[in-house]
Amino acid sequence: MESTKQKRNSMEYPPLFTDPPPEYTTETPTPDVTMATGKTKGSVKYEDIISKSLLVRSGSPAVYQLRPKKEEIGSLRRMTLGENDVNHPNKTILLVGETGTGKSALINALVNYTIGVKWEDDVWFQIVEEKRNQSESQTSDVIVYQIFGFEGKTLPYSLTIIDTPGYEYNRGTEHDVIISERLLEWFRSDDGVHEINAVGLVLKASENRLDDRLMYIFNSVVSLFGKNMEQNIVALITHSSGPTYKNALKALEAANIKCAKDEKNQPLHFLFNNCQQDRTEDTEEYLQQAFTETTGGLKKFTDFLEKTRPQQLKTTVEVLNSRIRLKACIQNLKERIQLTEDQQTEIQQTQEALKKHEEEMKSNEKFTVDVDEVYKEKQTINKGYWGLWFYEGAVCCTVCEENCHHPGCTKAWYPKHCEVMKGGRCTSCTNKCPVSDHVKEGWIYVTKTRKVEKTLQDVKEKYEKNKEGHESKLSLLEILAKKKKELQKERDQMLEETFQYISKLQQIALKVDSLSTLVHLDFLIEKMKEKGDKEKIQKLEEMKRRVDDRTRAAMCYRQTVTAKEKM
Repeated sequence: MESTKQKRNSMEYPPLFTDPPPEYTTETPTPDVTMATGKTKGSVKYEDIISKSLLVRSGSPAVYQLRPKKEEIGSLRRMTLGENDVNHPNKTILLVGETGTGKSALINALVNYTIGVKWEDDVWFQIVEEKRNQSESQTSDVIVYQIFGFEGKTLPYSLTIIDTPGYEYNRGTEHDVIISERLLEWFRSDDGVHEINAVGLVLKASENRLDDRLMYIFNSVVSLFGKNMEQNIVALITHSSGPTYKNALKALEAANIKCAKDEKNQPLHFLFNNCQQDRTEDTEEYLQQAFTETTGGLKKFTDFLEKTRPQQLKTTVEVLNSRIRLKACIQNLKERIQLTEDQQTEIQQTQEALKKHEEEMKSNEKFTVDVDEVYKEKQTINKGYWGLWFYEGAVCCTVCEENCHHPGCTKAWYPKHCEVMKGGRCTSCTNKCPVSDHVKEGWIYVTKTRKVEKTLQDVKEKYEKNKEGHESKLSLLEILAKKKKELQKERDQMLEETFQYISKLQQIALKVDSLSTLVHLDFLIEKMKEKGDKEKIQKLEEMKRRVDDRTRAAMCYRQTVTAKEKM
C-alpha cells in the first residue's frame, strides 16, 4: 500500500491560491471516488458537505465545488452556505482588488478555514464558481457569500464576504460606476448588508509601487466610505513568501492609502502564501509549509475581525448618495451656466443694437436686428441595458427642461427610483420639481443658438410680456439690464449650491479628494474666480492641493481610459 506521502507525491496538489482548473466535471461524486475508498480523513469528516458538493478533481487532496443556495435579490446575487443561527454573531468583509491578485482563491481559503479544513484532511472545498469564458461573467457582479453553520469549529461567528469584480483595463470606467451603484444597493436594501467589519485591499506581495491603475482602484473604494471606516480598512497580501511582502507595505505607505495602522505605524496587513501552478514530486514539504503560513494569516485576520468594532453603513449610503447627487448637480449646473451665459450674450447683442440704432428705430417700427437666439431641443442619446436591472438613460425635468441626472443614471428604471430624487422631489433641477414632472428616456435637452432677425416688437414681446406694474415706466434697455442682473444672480446661486455639496462631502467622506470629486474642482475654482468669492476659492484650492502626485496619476489613468473608450 502506498504511504500517504507517496500518494501525495504521485498526484498534483491543488494550489491554495490559484483558481480551479477551467474544466471540471459537474456530476455528483461517485462512491468509488469518495467514500468507497475510505483512504482520506476528509472523506469521512466532511461526508455531509461532500454529499452536497460536486467533485472537481479526485486525488490528494480531493477538490469539491460547494453548492450554496443562490438568490437573486433585484439586481443582486447572494450565495448562502448553511443555515443562519441568529444566536451567533456574524462578521462581514468587503474584498477589493485587481484581477489576478488571488482574490477568488482567498475567498476559498477563508471558507475552508471557517469549515475547519486541516492539511491532513486531504480535502479542499471551493465556493467561488469558475467562469468558463468571459461571456458567462456579468462584468459588474457584486456577489455576497454567506457562510453559516460552522460556528465553533474554527470561528465563533459566521462569515459574510462581499466580493467585488476584479478591475481591468478593458472594462472601462463605466464598469466602476456600476460597481459603486450595486454596492449602494446592497447597503441600503432591507435585505442587504448594513455593517462591515473589514474592507480588505487585496494585492500581491511583489507590488513595489502602486501604479496608476491600482491607485485608481483603491481610491475608488476608499472614497466610498465615511471617516469612521478608516480603522477597518486593512491590506490582505497574497503570494507572500519570505520578506517580499515589505514591497507591498512600502507601496501602500508611499501612496498614503487611508487604512488602519499597526503598532509600528505601518498599514495593518495580513499575509497569505500561494502555491505554484507547476508542481513536482519535491513540492510536498513546501506546500505544507505554505498551507501552515496561510492558516496563520487567516488566524490573525479572523482574530482581528472578532475584536474590531463593525461600522454601520448609514454614513456610506449618505456618501454614495451625496456623490451621485453632486455629480448630477454639477453636470446640470454646467449646462445651466452655459444657458445663462448664452442668454446674457443674446441680451448684450440686443442692447448694443438698440443703442446703436435707437434714432432709426423711432421712425421705423419694422427695423430689425440680428441676434443669437437661445433655444432648447431634444437630442437622442444611446441607451444601454445590463441584464434586467440596469438601464442607462437620462432623467429629465419636463417643466424646467433640464437634464437632472445624465450621464450616469443606470440603476433607476423610473424617475422615482433615481438617486437625485429625495422626499418626492428632484434635488437637481432649478425648481426642485416633483417626481411626477420627470421622465427617464433615451434623450436629453441640449441648449443651442440660432441667428434670428427680430423686430423691435419681437424684442418687446419677449422681454416685456412678464413686466410687473412697478416696471411699467422702465425703458426696454433698463428691462434688459435688469434681466442680465437676474441671470447673474441665478448663476451665483447655482455655484453656491454646488459648493455646499462639496462641503458636505468633505465633512462625511474618508477621502473627499476622490477622483469623482476632483474632476470638477478646476471648473468650480474658475467660476468662483469669475464671481470673486475669495474665501471659497481658497477652500477649493486647499482641497485641490491635498491631492498628491500619485492620486493625480490615478486621475490621469481614468482620463486616459475614458478617452480610449470614446475613440
